[in-house]
Amino acid sequence: MEAAPPNGLSIRGNRMVENRPIPGYIDEHFARIDDAWSPDNPDGYVAMCIAENKLVWDLIEPKLAASRDVPARVIAYDLMTGTQSFRETVASFLGRRVVYRDIDPEHVIAVAGTGTVLEMLFYAIANPGDGVLVPTPSYTGFWPDLEARDELTIIPVHTSSDTGFRLTTDLLDAAIDGTDRPVKALLFTSPDNPLGRIYSADHLDTIIEWAEQRQIHLVFDELFALSVFDGSTFVSGGSRRASLGDRIHLVWAVSKDLAASGLRCGVLVSENPGVLQAVEGQAYWGAVSGDTQYALEQLISDDEWIDGFVEENQRRLGNAHRRVTDALTAASIPHIPGQAGFFFLCDMRRFMPDVTWEAEDELWSWLVEVVNVNLTPGSECHIGEPGWMRLVFPSVETAAVVAGVERMGRALADRRA
Repeated sequence: MEAAPPNGLSIRGNRMVENRPIPGYIDEHFARIDDAWSPDNPDGYVAMCIAENKLVWDLIEPKLAASRDVPARVIAYDLMTGTQSFRETVASFLGRRVVYRDIDPEHVIAVAGTGTVLEMLFYAIANPGDGVLVPTPSYTGFWPDLEARDELTIIPVHTSSDTGFRLTTDLLDAAIDGTDRPVKALLFTSPDNPLGRIYSADHLDTIIEWAEQRQIHLVFDELFALSVFDGSTFVSGGSRRASLGDRIHLVWAVSKDLAASGLRCGVLVSENPGVLQAVEGQAYWGAVSGDTQYALEQLISDDEWIDGFVEENQRRLGNAHRRVTDALTAASIPHIPGQAGFFFLCDMRRFMPDVTWEAEDELWSWLVEVVNVNLTPGSECHIGEPGWMRLVFPSVETAAVVAGVERMGRALADRRA
C-alpha cells in the first residue's frame, strides 16, 4: 500500500504535484516576460518557445470589438457541447475552409481548448494503461493531455534526422509490434508541430489505410490547417473519405488559425455516436463560455471577413518566416524550414561538445540564462535524438525574433571559438 501523501492530498493529487505537467521552459518564459525585447530594451528577453501567433491582433481586435452587442441568451445555460447555432457555424466553417465537404453539426462538439478535446476523446476510446502512438518530433502537450488524468501511455514513434524525420508505416509497425500494451489509437498531426510539415494526400491515404488494417482509431490534429504560407496547400485527413466512420476523428481549434489561444475553444468532429455521447457526458467539466462562443460565431460566420483574415494571416506568416530564415542563415544556425504553422526545427548539434541529452539541456539553459532567448528544448518535443530545438517565429513581433536570432548567432560563435 502506498504511504499517505503529505499536505492532506489524495494519492492521485500528490502524483499531479510530483509530476507537474508544466514544462520548465514555460516557467522560464513567464519569469522573464516582463523584461521583453523592444527597440528601447535591445538586451531584453526574446520568447521563441510559445506556439502563439502575435502578428494579427490588429485584424482581430476591431472584429471582436464590433461583436459585443451580446444577447441575453449567451449568459444562460445551454448545451455543454456548444450551442446549436455555434456548432452549426463551426460545421459550416470547417466544411468550407478546412475539409471541403459538408459536416453535420450533430457531429461537432466544442469544449474549452484542444487539450480538453483530446483528454475527453481519449477517455472515451482508451482504457487506463492502453497505448497511443504519437510520431516524434511531437507537440509537447500531448503527454500531459493523455497521460496526466486519462492514465494512458504514449508510445513514441521516433523518426530520424537522417531521413528528414520522415514517418513511414514501417516505423508505425515497429512501434505497435514492439509494445505489450494494447494500442488503441494513432494521434497524427498535420500540419506538423514542430516540423511545420504538410502531409500529401497520398501520405494521408497511406496512414488511413494502415490504421484501418490495424483496426485502431486515427485522430487527426489539424490545428494549423489554415496557417499555411508561401503557396503551400493543406489537405485535411477528413477529406480523404466520404465518411469518417467510427474510427477517424478530427480536432481543430481557434488557438492557432485564429490566433486566439486565450479564448479556449477546441473542436471535435466525429461520426461515432458512442464517442459523441461519451464526450458529451464529460463536457460539463470543460464547456466553452456562452460569451466566447458568441464572439467566435461572429468571426467565423462572416465569410468575407474570415477569407480576408486568412489570406492576410498567411501573407504575414510567410513574410515573417522568410525574414527569420534569412536571420538563421546569416547566424549560421542550421534549421529545417516549415510550410505551415509557427515553427523552425533548429539543429543545435554543432554547438554542443557532445551530442547528448545532458549537453542539450546545458545549451538550452545557457541560451536562457546568458543569451536571454528561450527555445523549446528537443527533449520536450520527445525527439528521438538530442541536439534539436524548436523555434516559434510569430510568438512575438518579427523584429524581436530576428534580434534574438542575431544575438544567438553572435553568442554561439563566441561559445565555439
